[in-house]
Amino acid sequence: MQELVGPQFQALADALAGQPPTAPSLCAGWEVRHVVAHMTMAARYDGPAFMAELAAVGHDFDALSERVARRDGDLPFASLLADLRSDTMARWAPPGGGAAGALSHVVIHGLDITAALGLPRAASDEATRLVLDELADGKHFGVDTGGQRLRATDLDWEYGDGVLVEAPAGDLVLKLSGRR
Repeated sequence: MQELVGPQFQALADALAGQPPTAPSLCAGWEVRHVVAHMTMAARYDGPAFMAELAAVGHDFDALSERVARRDGDLPFASLLADLRSDTMARWAPPGGGAAGALSHVVIHGLDITAALGLPRAASDEATRLVLDELADGKHFGVDTGGQRLRATDLDWEYGDGVLVEAPAGDLVLKLSGRR
């Protein structure tokens, strides 16, 4: 999975080139630039710097995410796009989440941006399928998938039994990650 992470960050950066950084995203209260700043924290903060930032907010990761997204979202958008393309992000894996967590991070947050902008999904079919497989049981975001047979209309993926719910794969990722 890790070899898929870098190309997804790259594809997202390519899709965002020329897009308005101040456009709203699907993340409540965050513009595109805030989501990209959040996604790329690892490119700007090594382990000790990250831990210092986390300590400064009482080890509250949500507060850290908000603080960094707001502050670093003011960086030049070209710099944030360069962070998306960086070798650091291509190799990055969140503690406890590994390669699957990194792939989910870029695919889901990429959709938070591209769906809000009306752009096609930037993630590859293979990456999207793997993320759908990770999310399908509903345990990650507390989404109840019981009684539903989910089927992607734009790639070969299906999960579950019950009432058929068909949608593009990106929409299914957003549904399974609790987005509305």
